[in-house]
Amino acid sequence: MNSLSPAPTAPRLSLLHGVAAGRDFEGYLRRRAARSDPFTVGFPGFPPVLFTGTAEGARALFRAPVALLEPPRPNPIEPMVGAASLILSSGTRHRTDRALLAPALHGARVRLLGKVIREATLNEIHCGAGGPWQLGTRIDALAAARAITLRVILAAVFGADSDRASEYGGAVTDFLGAFTTPLLVAPVLRRRLGGFGPWERFTTARERLDELILTDVTRRRRTGPADGDLLDLLLATRYDDGTTLTDTELCEQLRTLLVAGHETTATTLTWALYHLHREPGLLARLRAELPAAGDDPAEQARLPLLDAICQETLRLHPPVPIVLRTVTEPLRWLGVDVAAGATIGLAVGVLHGRPSTWPAPHLFHPGRFLDRTVTPFEFAPFGGGHRRCIGATLADYELRIVLATLLTEVGLTLDPALALGGRPRTVPRNLATAPDRAIHFTRTR
Repeated sequence: MNSLSPAPTAPRLSLLHGVAAGRDFEGYLRRRAARSDPFTVGFPGFPPVLFTGTAEGARALFRAPVALLEPPRPNPIEPMVGAASLILSSGTRHRTDRALLAPALHGARVRLLGKVIREATLNEIHCGAGGPWQLGTRIDALAAARAITLRVILAAVFGADSDRASEYGGAVTDFLGAFTTPLLVAPVLRRRLGGFGPWERFTTARERLDELILTDVTRRRRTGPADGDLLDLLLATRYDDGTTLTDTELCEQLRTLLVAGHETTATTLTWALYHLHREPGLLARLRAELPAAGDDPAEQARLPLLDAICQETLRLHPPVPIVLRTVTEPLRWLGVDVAAGATIGLAVGVLHGRPSTWPAPHLFHPGRFLDRTVTPFEFAPFGGGHRRCIGATLADYELRIVLATLLTEVGLTLDPALALGGRPRTVPRNLATAPDRAIHFTRTR
């Protein structure tokens, strides 16, 4: 029998470490990993987490028996997605819900959304006089990307004929903006203060979004199934005991799909545009490749350089930078004896930045994906194992089509300070990460 190996201790002064992580989350994890792997991180209000950033660690995490791992509680994002969300459910309920939703978010069903994705992008670009995409207008890339990806996820959830993009746009923007980094990392702030304060702002925004969702649920129940969209699937759900989803459970599943289903892709699209417009030669090569696919989304998704650019963007900027699991029974993991109830995790940015796997890892170099095949334990932007992000196929497909459509339809110039200055840091924001400052372009064509 192996001798007991205690987990590395969490750093002292956890509040200071929390501040450092909030300023540069991926940089903080890289510095911790440079000292040892696995390594322990502890933040105020949450139990310590034993992290790894190696391919061996990722393999051990993703291949661990399903029954031994579940989402951690308390969970930083639970106020956003709710306890019934697929992200946080476990056991039989998670397997059932995942089996229900998976066919609608993979393969042929996703490819059917190709024209919807292209049309959503074109509609956002050509949304009328005074819109954000007018010639000479300065564009906030993340805001513009969110508007496009929200149109796409609304079509996937409520059908291609949904006409509520503007209503949902405002509600989702307010919802995401209200869940600030302090609320994410400091649960002590999640309390009511006589009708004021950040928690009240967040719960008010959540109630507004839920009201929109439940209005659409009521309407669909009255009119009957539409075209097999995700709302139809959820309304038709029957569990083994004959029960259906309650309104609260429906709301939490749909809220997760709407928010997680567009925020992560919007962030990745923003980073891709940023890197491309800092490298004119690479941008010219991509523009030379795009005409071969015409305006066919399926052909665009197969373009090799476009694919490599999207993969490299996800490597440098994984939108969800950590994968967390709580151990339900004692487990020996990477030479450490982990007690039941403890939390282990993968630091995705550390994994994607290992020089032994990725030479010159801090450089944006899409060519590395043109001449090699990577394993799911070396490259894991959507997590892995039985809880790999269920929307990964849609996110990949959407990213390629939106990027191809934008680069075909418009010309952009990156703000000079961003084109010549240092790269923005990646910081936690809502369900994902984002640049620590706005990335602006000006439309020139």
